Amino acid sequence: MTSEQPTTPGARPRVGDTVHYVSHGTPPRADGSQAFTSQCRAAIVTAVLDGALPLADTVQTEAWDSNVLVAALAVLNPEGAFFNRVPRSEHDYRGGTWHSRDTCPN
Repeated sequence: MTSEQPTTPGARPRVGDTVHYVSHGTPPRADGSQAFTSQCRAAIVTAVLDGALPLADTVQTEAWDSNVLVAALAVLNPEGAFFNRVPRSEHDYRGGTWHSRDTCPN
């Protein structure tokens, strides 16, 4: 049995749903290349929060308003696991965000 997936960009995920987390990738080298590029990674929703980015994360807190849907994710990377609260971004796929699998081109 699998969890029902969010099927539209506005659908609210449920705990246990599988979504995509977008990794940041490594910093660009002097020649512009990266050792690891930004990639979609499998993630499991562990909690759903509204506008609840960590207060210590001032960069993201300033970039996202309080209406952004935030999910606590368990991200599964080939190199290990990552756990954090992450804002949703269904269309720009920038590093440090998550989106539903159905809206992803990957």
